[in-house]
Amino acid sequence: MKKILLTMLLGACCALMSCDKINNESLPNYPVRIDLGEYGKWNTYGVHSLGEYRIFNREKGLPSNFPYNVNTYTGFGGVLLFMGQDLNGNASPLAFDLSCPVEHNADVTVSIDSDNLDAYCAKCKSRYDVITGMGGPKSGMAIDRKVGLNIYKVRSTVNGGYIITNY
Repeated sequence: MKKILLTMLLGACCALMSCDKINNESLPNYPVRIDLGEYGKWNTYGVHSLGEYRIFNREKGLPSNFPYNVNTYTGFGGVLLFMGQDLNGNASPLAFDLSCPVEHNADVTVSIDSDNLDAYCAKCKSRYDVITGMGGPKSGMAIDRKVGLNIYKVRSTVNGGYIITNY
């Protein structure tokens, strides 16, 4: 009897704890690889100051002059490259999928609100925190559904740039 009660208690605790967890992996897992690993490419297509951002979407040809090749992939709805802050408050390039995780549609993407540097979805009215690197929901249906923007890795290279991937 004690074992059953203990098991039920542990199960309830785990269920309660998982309720606070934000799902940053709710979108389909499409490949992501944007090579800005050389200083010249990063200088041209990267982000350099807090709040600066760039959108990469191979299908839509964004940015219009980016040299896409067979090894370049831009995720489910495109990639938002954003100069935000790491956990220590230092400026750091961050990357997210552009698709709104509430809408779950590659054609419904977030935009950046230049007044407060939130990402927002015009369709469902959800807002996301991109400046801190977490992509978590700030308001709207995203809070109710506990979904945040899919986060991608931004790795520095020895050549003065970065590579964005989902692996």
